[in-house]
Amino acid sequence: MALAPPSHALSIRGLGKVYRGTGRQPDKRALHAVDLTVPRGSCFGLLGPNGAGKSTMINILAGLVNKSEGKVEIFGIDLDERPRLARRAIGVVPQELNLDAFFTPREALDLQAGLYGVPARERITDELLQAVGLADKADAYARTLSGGMRRRLLVAKALVHRPPVVVLDEPTAGVDVELRRSLWRYMRELNEQGVTIVLTTHYLEEAQQLCDRIAIVDRGRVVACDTTGALLQRLDEKCLIVRADQPMRAVPPSLDDGQAAVDAEGRLVLRYRRSTVRVEQLLDRVRAAGVTIVDLTTQEADLEDLFVRLTGHAAEPMTSTA
Repeated sequence: MALAPPSHALSIRGLGKVYRGTGRQPDKRALHAVDLTVPRGSCFGLLGPNGAGKSTMINILAGLVNKSEGKVEIFGIDLDERPRLARRAIGVVPQELNLDAFFTPREALDLQAGLYGVPARERITDELLQAVGLADKADAYARTLSGGMRRRLLVAKALVHRPPVVVLDEPTAGVDVELRRSLWRYMRELNEQGVTIVLTTHYLEEAQQLCDRIAIVDRGRVVACDTTGALLQRLDEKCLIVRADQPMRAVPPSLDDGQAAVDAEGRLVLRYRRSTVRVEQLLDRVRAAGVTIVDLTTQEADLEDLFVRLTGHAAEPMTSTA
């Protein structure tokens, strides 16, 4: 009888990692007793500033770095007790473009499948090449591919053995908008088929749109972990942006309570706590101050606000490249 799939795609308990110092350099602890659970079938965001410990955690999952302490299960398989089987349950897309320049995409995928012991009749090379938009480049040398194409090939390599868990480490760093959209379209399709997606990214807007659960890591510790909606609810702050009939140069005295400002476009920006203040109250105060309202918008706090508050680091803006 087939075993029921585990409820958690990843289960991490007390995970620690110490890199031993060399020469006179002291030891460096990269992870401090990390506890983290990734539900099966979720799209999970793992966020944090540079040096937070995300890559160390991913390299431990991939079998590239040995942990110092703790327990890790990948799709219900203990990494210490059954390391080879655990690694078959995960596919990792690294940040670095580590491809052999003299292999074609087809050869690279077939080789990767062979390393995982996938029989030739069960390989999905052509399906993957089509899915990542490389079918027309299947027999071109990897050295002739653009940076975006090489990144797509890395995604395909991570999927050759049909892993139930896929980890994408900064997959859209420096890639163009079209590639980003096509990649996420394919990842959503995989997620809908039951594949668990774990994403690390510095683009917080991307994580907020894609992930149903998010963990924020800082200095080797998990400082927040919850559903995306619950994390955003921690921020009680909103903004009311008022455009008057004439651009404003200063905040009216009756509204100058330290929470109001005039932006570069001459609009009045009022910050308030949605749990204690109603928009109607603010509008009454604005009208009482003699401001004629032409247009208004409200602005919710976003994941970047929470990220900055918890880590003290600013996130990277979403950018595109040619």
